[in-house]
Amino acid sequence: MRDGITDRNFDNLAGRFSQNIYHTTKGKIRQAVLMRDLLELPLLSQPCQILDVGGGQGQIALKLAALGHQLCLTDISSDMLQIAQQRAVELGLTDRLQVLNSPLQQLPQVLQGKHYPLVLCHAVLEWLANPADAIQQLRQWVAPGGILSLMFYNKDAHRFSNILYGNFDYVKADMRAKKPVRLNPQQPLVSADVQAWCQQAGFTLLAKTGVRCFHDYLRDRTQQQSHYQELEALELQYNRQEPYASLGRYTHFLLRLDKV
Repeated sequence: MRDGITDRNFDNLAGRFSQNIYHTTKGKIRQAVLMRDLLELPLLSQPCQILDVGGGQGQIALKLAALGHQLCLTDISSDMLQIAQQRAVELGLTDRLQVLNSPLQQLPQVLQGKHYPLVLCHAVLEWLANPADAIQQLRQWVAPGGILSLMFYNKDAHRFSNILYGNFDYVKADMRAKKPVRLNPQQPLVSADVQAWCQQAGFTLLAKTGVRCFHDYLRDRTQQQSHYQELEALELQYNRQEPYASLGRYTHFLLRLDKV
């Protein structure tokens, strides 16, 4: 466990998450990138059983459920899951969405050895006290030959953006804030470290995508809204190419669990 770091629970912050992240241009780009990457997977060409670990308000889970897939959505926050359930009712998707209020560490008892051909874990690792251990935990729910979709906050991009903003003291302090912003991840991860953890757990990296490779670096922030369509198209065009893929504020890995 890293000093002073504990797993985060976002009960009582669900509304702020929805307003400040999910319903913004950065949230729209995140969803566009993830859905593009996921829907290119051959296994999603037919109805699939999917586990979404730490899926919060279920934006991606509900999109996949609407396409005919069966989703099991888990989160430590009951407030987040309540929003997901309400949205499922509105969309007529309650028969395709199961919700489980549980932290990652207690899921083995809840899921009781079940395996899924596709497991999602998006924007979760950077909120955990032991992200390396979480990879091993996620592995147990991926069927042999199955896919793990893993998105995490990118420390290299976090450093790069703060140097551009002139936050030199913050960078010198290894980006450890004295007064952290509650909705900003405080434990960004190094892509090479995460890839090494995944390899040790038996995963093979299939694809790497940057999420918000350009959006966060615009000098004129008003263009994030006024030129959103052009910006999204450019993100999707270049975010699998280096050096842009490594500059995304988040990194998305698609990983296959090697058959044993």
